[in-house]
Amino acid sequence: MKYRTIVFNLLVVAVAIGLWESAAFIANSKFFPGFVDVGEAFVKIAVFGDNEGYYLWQHAVASVLRVLAGFSIACVTGISLGLLMGLKPSTYNMSKSIVEPLRFIPPIAWIPLAILLLSGYSRYVFIIWLGAFFPILINTIAAVRRTSPVLVDVAKTFGANKRETISKVVVPSALPEIAAGMRIGLGVGWMCIVAAEMIPLLGTGPVGLGHLIWNYTGLLRVDVIVVGMITIGLIGLAMNEISLQIEKHLFKWRREIKI
Repeated sequence: MKYRTIVFNLLVVAVAIGLWESAAFIANSKFFPGFVDVGEAFVKIAVFGDNEGYYLWQHAVASVLRVLAGFSIACVTGISLGLLMGLKPSTYNMSKSIVEPLRFIPPIAWIPLAILLLSGYSRYVFIIWLGAFFPILINTIAAVRRTSPVLVDVAKTFGANKRETISKVVVPSALPEIAAGMRIGLGVGWMCIVAAEMIPLLGTGPVGLGHLIWNYTGLLRVDVIVVGMITIGLIGLAMNEISLQIEKHLFKWRREIKI
């Protein structure tokens, strides 16, 4: 089954590349580069570097490290507060008037405040934290509240105290949904860092995939812009697949629905 899936995905990619190259040939415009043109630009940036002397891997690593820093803080704060609010609904109800409005403010809208109130690396970490925090928080709250009452009652019947019930029943039951929230938060954080890096005023140096795209936008080099976009997509795919594999390994007891 896995072999068939891999083959099918490769065929889909091949068809997409063929359509892309055909459309570029028909358009015949420097603003619509074909797959071959983008491939050449990819090799050039990867091997010889960009116009500022940075290689593609340096841009990618810089962006990934920024995301991981903000994401790690979001996991600690989001899961901790989520468990508290899930176990004590009154805590969530009393803070709902603040949490919910903040949740709907796009992280990018906080960039002006980040520029004014923070400096250097902390600006990126703050933006990533905002993007990843709320998906993790909301999923954690929902996961705790969806713990089966039957499991809790069984634990109490066997003499488990409150702490044991939480650590051995509630938290293990909630972990799969918490992990899903972390995966969503990581994806949102990845999108936020790329957008944030396109804003020069955040200023932590000329490295990052967002900066690479913004730099070559001014030079009207669409081929390099597409290289940056594809790199962003591939790294996002890799992070998502790694997260899925970790989830499958940790939660082997969860059976997937097959129709």
